[in-house]
Amino acid sequence: MTASGFARSGHQDSFARDNLPPRESWPDLRVEEAGLAYPERLNCVAELLDRHLAEGRGDRTAVIASDLHWSYAELADKVNRIANVLTRDLGLVSGNRVLLRAGNTPMMVAAYLAVIKAGGIAVATMPMLRAGELAYPLRKAKIALALCDHRLTAELEGAKAQVPGLARIVAFGSADSELDALMAQPGYAHFEAVDTARDDVCLIAFTSGTTGEPKGTMHFHQDMLAICDCYGARVLKASPEDRFTGSPPLAFTFGLGGLVLFPMRIGAAMVLPERAGPADLIDAIERHKVSVVFTAPTAYRAILDKLDGRDIASLRICVSAGEALPKATFDAWQARTGMPLLDGIGATEMLHIFIGAPREKIRPGSTGIPVPGYEAKIVDAEGRDVPDGTPGRLAVRGPTGCRYLADARQANYIIDGWNITGDTYLRDADGYFWYQARSDDMIVSAGYNIAGPEVEACLLTHEVVAECGVVGAPCPDRGQIVKAYVVLREGITGDDVLVKVLQEHVKAGIAPYKYPRAIEFVEALPKTATGKLQRFALRQIARGET
Repeated sequence: MTASGFARSGHQDSFARDNLPPRESWPDLRVEEAGLAYPERLNCVAELLDRHLAEGRGDRTAVIASDLHWSYAELADKVNRIANVLTRDLGLVSGNRVLLRAGNTPMMVAAYLAVIKAGGIAVATMPMLRAGELAYPLRKAKIALALCDHRLTAELEGAKAQVPGLARIVAFGSADSELDALMAQPGYAHFEAVDTARDDVCLIAFTSGTTGEPKGTMHFHQDMLAICDCYGARVLKASPEDRFTGSPPLAFTFGLGGLVLFPMRIGAAMVLPERAGPADLIDAIERHKVSVVFTAPTAYRAILDKLDGRDIASLRICVSAGEALPKATFDAWQARTGMPLLDGIGATEMLHIFIGAPREKIRPGSTGIPVPGYEAKIVDAEGRDVPDGTPGRLAVRGPTGCRYLADARQANYIIDGWNITGDTYLRDADGYFWYQARSDDMIVSAGYNIAGPEVEACLLTHEVVAECGVVGAPCPDRGQIVKAYVVLREGITGDDVLVKVLQEHVKAGIAPYKYPRAIEFVEALPKTATGKLQRFALRQIARGET
């Protein structure tokens, strides 16, 4: 260990360590207390992938997508070839950040793993993001290289025009794509995992941005294994014979863990449908005999309406996260399928789920109990513990935790070593945690986190909009929808045609899923005496409470 308490870094580029928050503002990372032990020198891809080949499991199926089947040996070959391209042809040195842009495809998985195996730091982004949204992580993480699905380069090229530091975009996924051609070079089939430290950063995952700019959350090599060895091993309890699928994008840590890391840790298979709507998930489950699924409560509700004549008998584990799970959805799913839903709450800052009961301890309506290896409690506004049965702020600690990339907001998330998640909960006398509400202005719609202020900023770029406020409105199908209250400029009349115009304006400016599904034209917005928008008042209006 070095004098700073870190293991000796394997990174030539020291950007990540230089931009971690001050050590005194870190959460209390309780790795040993969680019963975990990782060697000081650790590259997580060697554990997640190479170990299976070394132990004779290279022929096991790793990735399934439509008619494509990759064994662990074939996945390793792709990963090694990309890692060689990164280091030999694209100039990657350990510690460099690489932006990844693709859907849930086999090549996205291979690129993720290759960047990390080569000692780089993966920064994954969703396919729906627009140029302006892509520009922010490029600037914040000082990214010079991007690997991009050949179908998604246009918006990234637009971001490149805004961020001169992005020196190169390399496309993949077609016969004539640059990355695919470079991968075919002789001598690229072998790549030794770069000698990184267990506390070297290997992933920067950006949050959705609750009240402003997104935050980059920094995760270590050991974190990638810790979530597998805590939630995966102790709550999920899947087997190597299982097949995993789900809807969350791989750019979300919910998707990365549930669809990639958890199956790879145990040598199971991941199934990656090209599209992941409710009907597509049913198709994937039926065709590929999927046994483990990760998706949001809204998707489970939608799947129930499409099950007539379908065979999902292979399913045995169903994980629900991304938004609060209504008890009515839990009950309806169990009544129809005979299976309970494993509810859970996670956070990008924590990497994955930290509260969620295993099947034998589920209490319907409750999120569950702390994942073994984690602790959770409820605190008041000053960080003091509150009695059981009292709503308050959720605080959690364990082997993973929040380290923001060069961001003063670290001080808001960590109190006395505990992660304050921004959720309001209460704990009952038996230690079960019951969700009450979000503590901030985040809108959770169909499993997507949408920041109201970001939608407001986009609406305000339209010439007819004078002012606006955006909040979540209750929706039986999606949990919440994005609703905009808009004050128009003088002389403009609001009607259904203008609603459509403004909706299309938002879709063109930011990721389409963020658009306001409801727009109400108003004469004025509720404000404080100092002129600040009162979002809580708009939320009350949206809920019909005034």
